[in-house]
Amino acid sequence: METYSPIPYDYREMISEIISRMDRGKIFYFDDQNVVDSCEGRPVRLEERSAEGLFLVLDSGKAIRADRLITVFGKPGPAYDEYDAFANACLDCTGGYDL
Repeated sequence: METYSPIPYDYREMISEIISRMDRGKIFYFDDQNVVDSCEGRPVRLEERSAEGLFLVLDSGKAIRADRLITVFGKPGPAYDEYDAFANACLDCTGGYDL
């Protein structure tokens, strides 16, 4: 698992707003093996874990590390740029193709 990276305040604010509206929806995130995963639910709180970082906790009890959130109900999360970089990667750099 990667080291926790603090998230910018605007993401905390966006997540807090979703929690206060009691919205329910789909969340995409990077799991512990850095693989894209998803789940559905209603975020109920942000929980600070001193050794691990900030987590988004859902009504199901599932906790997702906040810095690994790709999208929350279609809104870009802190890890969206990392996810987007996969799509924009130079495909011919490792493919051995001649241009």
